Amino acid sequence: MKKNNAYIFGAILAVAILILYILHFTSAPGKSGARKGDFITKMNDSSVTLPVAYVNVDSLLMNYNFAKDLNEALMRTEESSRASLTQKERQLNAAAQEFQRKLQNNAFLSQERAEQEQQRILKMQQEYQQMAERLSQEFALEQQKLNMELSDTVKVRLVEFNKDKGYQIIYSNTGSDNILFADDKYDITQEVTEFLNKKYGPTTSTGNPGASTKTPAATETK
Repeated sequence: MKKNNAYIFGAILAVAILILYILHFTSAPGKSGARKGDFITKMNDSSVTLPVAYVNVDSLLMNYNFAKDLNEALMRTEESSRASLTQKERQLNAAAQEFQRKLQNNAFLSQERAEQEQQRILKMQQEYQQMAERLSQEFALEQQKLNMELSDTVKVRLVEFNKDKGYQIIYSNTGSDNILFADDKYDITQEVTEFLNKKYGPTTSTGNPGASTKTPAATETK
């Protein structure tokens, strides 16, 4: 509900700004007393823009080096978790197969010993499930933390970016979900991405020949 209210408020604010500009371009007289020109004609002029813009978030995340490094760090965490689970699963399967083999060959010295081994395997299975749940929760928390870090960084950098741009509103657009139509001149994705990468520098992943040894978090807190 809060998110919907924010979108509604943003839309109302954008409309208000648009109305002000319509009044400005269609009503204000020039030095000679003539009108400044038809609003539609002005808006068709690529050199005339409203103080609004939007950023394609999908494109930004694909090209922003800080986002790439955070995604790389998240993938390493996921791979580490998967490796730990795989190792635990192999141990569990090996123990279960060995138990089944001994049971079929009457290799247990007693029924009590067989039950003890069965309980041990059941405990291993329980530990595996608990480990899977714990790693899944830890991964979700890490993903949330990195997403917040990325979001906060972009917001801070956009304030700096906008110091000499003068935009009143900068929208986010993900998969064209938020903006159904907009002139290309209001798309500042590439400009913002270049600005962010200039502030951050090259990616730190080992696959990048120009990568440095800095950590993503350390770089973006400057």
